[in-house]
Amino acid sequence: MDARKIILLVGALVVAGLTAFMARSLMMGSTAPEVSAAPPPTVVTGPKVLIAKKALPVGTILTTDSFTFQPWPKDLVENAYYIEGKTDQKSLLGTVVRYAIPAGQPITQGALIKPGDRGFLAAALAPGMRAVTVPVSAQSAVAGFVFPGDRVDLLLTQSVPGGGDGPPLKAAETILRNLRVLATDQSTENETDENGKPVIKPYSTVTVEATPKIAEEIAVAQTLGTLSLSLRSIADNKRQLEAAIASGEINVPDDGDPKKEKEMLAAVDAMPIDARKTYSTGADVSRFQRSTVPGKASSESGNMGMAPSGPSFPGGATPAVTGPVVRVARGNTVTVVPVGGKK
Repeated sequence: MDARKIILLVGALVVAGLTAFMARSLMMGSTAPEVSAAPPPTVVTGPKVLIAKKALPVGTILTTDSFTFQPWPKDLVENAYYIEGKTDQKSLLGTVVRYAIPAGQPITQGALIKPGDRGFLAAALAPGMRAVTVPVSAQSAVAGFVFPGDRVDLLLTQSVPGGGDGPPLKAAETILRNLRVLATDQSTENETDENGKPVIKPYSTVTVEATPKIAEEIAVAQTLGTLSLSLRSIADNKRQLEAAIASGEINVPDDGDPKKEKEMLAAVDAMPIDARKTYSTGADVSRFQRSTVPGKASSESGNMGMAPSGPSFPGGATPAVTGPVVRVARGNTVTVVPVGGKK
């Protein structure tokens, strides 16, 4: 190999070595980008004001899960806000939202109407609904533990005498379901006993929300017997939704729009039900009670010596029956039929 080729080879090796060294230096010298720490969250040091935990549409009756206190910037606090320490939360339970309040926004004093104020029921009623007052007692109103915003079923208890001499039929029937309680005649002032526990006062009337048709049914039911309230569980809403879908009372959106589904759920929750009635008679709870209405005998006294109302006799005569007879009951009518008796 001549000297020229050797010189070129050595020069190429030197250039390659310098290139590798420079590349390594660049790689080692470059530093990883520093991750800047997120700024600490701003701490609000203002007073705590009452805000809506969820969206509160017009007509919403406030419950314990409707609002909470949250710190608010001092410069943005207004006189119309409810301030912690100056507000009795219990006094707000049962009030009605007059203006829609978005979730997370403060609740102002002008946005609520208290029971007894002018326009309370008009604000609480949903469009197309009516307010109906139902007379109740402490025993028929869940011992006073039914409050505005609760959902109840309406039961009718009555005695059906019929036309016979036997005891009347005792019956109880669930005539309406999922009625929203708007108000009671219970005092809104909080009272406590000597131990500091709240005193529950009984009330004599409960005002519920109903459709015009259901309002008519309640008015008639008050003349038939005694009305009682049955408090519904919150978990019943899911069962009610499934039953309403199965019966075709509501239509599920086909496009799966969350907004439409939310509107559908709200409609089902607020839907009073006058179908799917159930009942129980005295015989269902006691073997010594009747299961049917007493029948009415065809004769005035029902004695064996009276004329039968079954077969006809020649000449239209209806002589007394002195032999054995069979009593045939058809609904409320009892017919006496002679069996081989002498005329």
